[in-house]
Amino acid sequence: MKKYIIHFPSFQLRLLLLFLVATVITGVELKAQDATAEPVVKKRSYVKNTFEGNFLIDNQTVMVPIKGTFEFDINHRFATIDHQFTDLFGLFGGANMRLGFSYTPIKDLQIGFGANNYNMIVDGSLKYAVVKQTKNNGIPVSVTVFGLAAMDTRAKSDALPIVTTSDRFSFFNQFIVARKFSEVFSAQASFNYAHFNSVPGYFDANQIVQTATLNDHYSVSLSGRVKISPKTSIIANYEQPLSQHPLNNVYPNISFGLDMKSSGHDFQVFFGNYGNTIPQYNSVFSENDFTKGQYVIGFNISRLWNF
Repeated sequence: MKKYIIHFPSFQLRLLLLFLVATVITGVELKAQDATAEPVVKKRSYVKNTFEGNFLIDNQTVMVPIKGTFEFDINHRFATIDHQFTDLFGLFGGANMRLGFSYTPIKDLQIGFGANNYNMIVDGSLKYAVVKQTKNNGIPVSVTVFGLAAMDTRAKSDALPIVTTSDRFSFFNQFIVARKFSEVFSAQASFNYAHFNSVPGYFDANQIVQTATLNDHYSVSLSGRVKISPKTSIIANYEQPLSQHPLNNVYPNISFGLDMKSSGHDFQVFFGNYGNTIPQYNSVFSENDFTKGQYVIGFNISRLWNF
């Protein structure tokens, strides 16, 4: 009967075999862990300070302050400068002024309230940053929507023939797209829609009431800023009406000025042919003709607090 002798591997070979088995087991375990591990998601880095604040002359910007920001605004427009020294280029003429307050209760959403001496108008607004431009250009533009409702609170009279309360209301909406091209230059475009529940009319030769102004009005705006120092920028705005009304069509708005930024403050001073501080009244009822030098001097002041 043959005897079979089993030869065990040498000590070095046994260590090698043990190492190979351990390597295989560890590799299987690592693969199992990799299969169940959650993928690493890189946090998006957004472009900051596309513009210095909420306002760019007569337009809103895409900017929405950070959560917890309270803002106080003063918007002021003097009379037109075409009377020259008669009223010191409009400084002694009638002026429109708005005091506004706004707050950002949650990220990317701002709510506001304002009061205007023109027609004793009060207004409320909402502004929401839908999309924000990223530093890697994965999202190349910022998109913001803005809506404002205004109410004429004057007492009913022959000059203000209010039939129902809804006749006092008007509305303005903006869809704004902007891009910060560099630290020096930013630009934006917006599509604007204004609506008045009640509009002026007139009696024709047959004593039939005709509409002088349509209830709905559309326009587009182009705006931009060029920084000339870390805290100062040249700003400009152009608005082109798209709607044609039976009477009293508005002229395009051309405006330009300076934006000066300091800690917690934003100050703009400018020339433009829109003389109101409520956007739908500018878009629908402005009668200032820039070809006749009917510009106004205006300024916007914003003060921000963070809570």
